[in-house]
Amino acid sequence: MKSVITYDNMSGFAYSNDKICKKPIKGIVLSFFGLGGCSMFSEESPEGIFYAEQGMLYVVPYNNPWNWMNRQAVSYTDEILDVLFARYGLDSDIPVVSTGGSMGGLSALVYACQAKRTPISCVANCPVCDLVFHYGERHDLPRTLYSAFYHEGETLEEALKTASPLHLIPRMPGIDYHIFHCDQDEAVNITRHSEAFVSAMREQGHRVTYDIVPGRGHCDLTEEMNQRFLQYVTTAIEDAGR
Repeated sequence: MKSVITYDNMSGFAYSNDKICKKPIKGIVLSFFGLGGCSMFSEESPEGIFYAEQGMLYVVPYNNPWNWMNRQAVSYTDEILDVLFARYGLDSDIPVVSTGGSMGGLSALVYACQAKRTPISCVANCPVCDLVFHYGERHDLPRTLYSAFYHEGETLEEALKTASPLHLIPRMPGIDYHIFHCDQDEAVNITRHSEAFVSAMREQGHRVTYDIVPGRGHCDLTEEMNQRFLQYVTTAIEDAGR
């Protein structure tokens, strides 16, 4: 299908802080929703304001709430960036960092692997890493995954592997990865997801930091860990510009 997203209508397809972002633009921060996330921003978000002050575009694609970073979600996100690159005449090598939590954490990792423009870093909070295991992890999940991958043209298990970070490790790019996981997470099992992913990534020689958040539930970062999350993002972009 021919692209329908333009700069003039982009607010219906994504949030961007570009109108308040300090220029020149140093880099782009992508933020992906967790499962069911469908908010649309009618005003500037706190994160948008924070990154704007750093000269960084903050972009939240309004992907399908049950997308699980399937092929359509990857293309949709690429399309949003195409619009912003054209609008601001951005260089092709401007740094992009992909971020998110839960399904958004999976999305950040999968997008890093499959994006048109490979991010320089990925920062993920309590990410789903083994999508095949996750299918049976909770009663509410199968309908969402079937919805996301129904048209992928393979068996469901094979389709899930195309958006499962643990199964994509042989294809993951050589960038910096920062993984957070709360040790009381009952929605996304820390052992089956982040610990398995981090261990396997390190075995393959990838650069991965792993921050375990004690005493917290799903995606509930402490203030200290949240500041560390933001620091990983901003440092990646600042360092890329030096």
